[in-house]
Amino acid sequence: METTQFKTNIKCSGCIATVTPVLNGLVGEDNWEVDLQSPDKVLTIAKENIDKSEVRNAIEKAGYKAEALA
Repeated sequence: METTQFKTNIKCSGCIATVTPVLNGLVGEDNWEVDLQSPDKVLTIAKENIDKSEVRNAIEKAGYKAEALA
């Protein structure tokens, strides 16, 4: 399974609660996670052929930032 990672400013469980409906609708439930222990708060999405700009825009509409990692 291909994974795509983003550096985010999602920093707590409240933030995750805010983005959960957005990400579940976009990539599906259980296809994403945010590592709150990482200094970069890395969002990992496990889905083939993900549109990085679509993910970034969806997260920004929810009030957060996301920057694709190489």
